[in-house]
Amino acid sequence: MYQYRRRLTREVVFGKLFLGGYQPIRVESMTNTHTLDTEATVAQCRRLYEAGCEIIRLTVPAEKDAENLKNIREQLRRDKIDTPLVADIHFSTRAALKAVEFVENIRINPGNYANTRKFSNNEYSEEEYLKEIEHVQLEFAPLVEKAREYGVSMRIGTNHGSLSDRIVSRYGNSPEGMVEAALEFARICEAMGYYEILFSMKSSNVRVMIQAYRLLVQQADAELLHAYPLHLGVTEAGDGDEGRVKSAMGIGALLEDGLGDTIRVSLTEDPVNEVPVGFALVKKYNDFHLVNGDRGHVPLRHIIESQNKQSKLDRLSDELPPCNPFGYQRRVSSQLILAGLTIGGDAEPRVETGVQTLLSDKDAIFEEMTQRLAPKKPRDAIRSEFVSVSVNSETDIDSLEELQGRLGDAGRFVVASTSDMSLFARLLNKVPKVRFDIIEGERLENEFLELLGNERLAAVELCFLHKESGISVPSKVLVHLAEKLRKKGVSRLLFSVVSEQVIFVNRKIVQTFNALKLDYPLVVRFNGETSGRLENIISSSVQAGTLFCDGIGDMVAFQTRLSLDDEINLAFNILQGARIRMSKTEFISCPGCGRTYFELEKAVAAIKQRMAHLKGLKIGIMGCIVNGPGEMADADFGYVGAGKNRISLYVGRECVAENIAEDEAVDRLIALVKERGKWIEPIDLP
Repeated sequence: MYQYRRRLTREVVFGKLFLGGYQPIRVESMTNTHTLDTEATVAQCRRLYEAGCEIIRLTVPAEKDAENLKNIREQLRRDKIDTPLVADIHFSTRAALKAVEFVENIRINPGNYANTRKFSNNEYSEEEYLKEIEHVQLEFAPLVEKAREYGVSMRIGTNHGSLSDRIVSRYGNSPEGMVEAALEFARICEAMGYYEILFSMKSSNVRVMIQAYRLLVQQADAELLHAYPLHLGVTEAGDGDEGRVKSAMGIGALLEDGLGDTIRVSLTEDPVNEVPVGFALVKKYNDFHLVNGDRGHVPLRHIIESQNKQSKLDRLSDELPPCNPFGYQRRVSSQLILAGLTIGGDAEPRVETGVQTLLSDKDAIFEEMTQRLAPKKPRDAIRSEFVSVSVNSETDIDSLEELQGRLGDAGRFVVASTSDMSLFARLLNKVPKVRFDIIEGERLENEFLELLGNERLAAVELCFLHKESGISVPSKVLVHLAEKLRKKGVSRLLFSVVSEQVIFVNRKIVQTFNALKLDYPLVVRFNGETSGRLENIISSSVQAGTLFCDGIGDMVAFQTRLSLDDEINLAFNILQGARIRMSKTEFISCPGCGRTYFELEKAVAAIKQRMAHLKGLKIGIMGCIVNGPGEMADADFGYVGAGKNRISLYVGRECVAENIAEDEAVDRLIALVKERGKWIEPIDLP
């Protein structure tokens, strides 16, 4: 939990590639053409190949689609495109047995392959449960034998909300159920001496996805003969920045854990758009192993030796992990009030951004501050709730006071930061929060601690600027200060760290705070240093998003090279992706595939245009009836493909209107939302 160390897995054959072991983390995408349309599918495969895609998946809904894989493969190989192909199978055993002849890998969904799946609520007796497992084995074994015969590997890919009734009856629609569904199939493979397998545990809910993969690794590595590779992905992530943020949060959290050997970013866009996002995600980890080789894997004896040298506090805190990796529980923190807004406790995390303009540029900073705080917008609009200014001189303090006066009521949301003790003392009665930057290697004088014990307007955020010291140093410094200040009865405190290792450093802080029962609120800070827009979005989502998915953080504070609006939207997208603060409509939309028979991207755009103001509502937009109702899992309303230009509407997982013409379906969906009392009229903003 406190350093990057990639999980070493068995290498699995994948055509010309291998997955796992010390191989690079591979980037995959999937066609959304109809597999019977050879020309369109080959053309899309060619575009993916030209974009650098390393693995291409195609949907195979029926045996005739499987037979046409031969034509697709032959044309690609004639064009000198030797990218490994994956056949995506759900229900049809006959399609699987044919498809395995023409691909390098076959993906099966254990939730519906060889299972009867009716969304029933039937209970299974032990005898019925075991009998169905026997049926699965009889249906699955021929595919395993044929995969071995053809030298084809297999992905056992579980989807949240796409589990068999039998699994749901015992485990519920849960990470535990997802893991057990996959392990049932893996046990059959190992019993037959077939080991060319990998796993996936996908969900549109980022937290569920992260928990399921972690649980799978724990259980599979304890039970199975080998540590098998993992394919990572957030299914139905959506489109635009929201889709990229959700994908980066889920995939990135696991990559930081050292998990993952291949990834796919699932966007409701042209599949080619997925490829650069995937490479942006894996670059850091592939570069690390390129430079360090097997030094990324620390031998167990080294870990034991380092533990023997730990301090008493370290040993105590090691007994209390910073979070439960297999379930969500928000860290317990005390509350404080800043400018009328509650921070900590069960309050939703707040958003702070920092101005990029100097205080000396008075007109420019007023304009930027006004745009960030957007005082003319409704209070529930997407806006920065606090804006930080850097104070570096006495003149800056005068400029700050002038700025607050010009902003009027909005000036109360201006906060300040400094590393100068004399300036810090002057700021304590001018703003609602002062961040004091603790520079690595410098000692704080006792007079500083005395200053914090005095009455003041401002809450104080103690921020450690971490650069070269060990991962435990920030936590030790901040804990030392927190304990001293607690003894003085100081309560209006927050703590944070600025570091390139945001996840590991904050986990260590939480661990040591928990060990000493320190419940001060924590600010998750991230300063984006990369210049590219996509790279900023990816790195911010991975570093901050992982912590919020693990229940760590009471405020998020960004300072990136993104545009003002992009930076603010990014913060809210991360909190929404972690399902800890819903600030807008949540659209759960699949990327589409050969089972989609309506214009998915067009439908998503139309629904977003008319329903994006329904704050907190979750709407699933799914390409097909095969998996749509299950894979939108926790959506409030669903818009699901039912056939060529036909749509079915859902409330939760209940189908309430079937086979509606596509050109009527969006209006019918809005009418359904109104009928169920969830509609509000949009507000025209000035």
